Amino acid sequence: MTETEKQILIVDPNHDERLVMASFLRSEDYAVDTSGSLAEAIKKLSGSSIPCVILDVDLPEMKGYEAVSVLKNINPSLKIIMTTKKNSRELEAKVREQDIFFYFIKSFSKDELKLAIHNAFNK
Repeated sequence: MTETEKQILIVDPNHDERLVMASFLRSEDYAVDTSGSLAEAIKKLSGSSIPCVILDVDLPEMKGYEAVSVLKNINPSLKIIMTTKKNSRELEAKVREQDIFFYFIKSFSKDELKLAIHNAFNK
């Protein structure tokens, strides 16, 4: 797997959570870029070959599940892992209606996230 293939963009408005997740993924040998907003993420994805995005549900501009179609218009094969701190049945139903690869609740073990990312790069 080349360095380009192991690129991940983390889109999360919470600066501290972005840093923690980025540090964790870099320790797993992923090339990580971060963004605090959808607008910034769109700029970073446009013209890039980033294959995987970790997208928080609570973005400043709109809900993450509403942003999936925007990101898929840039790259239809993009693997999107949606994250949230607080889950509900209603939220999970809205998220799972979208074309996402995996839904990760942040209170769960990072091992689950690591496995999802591994699977995203190997499918």
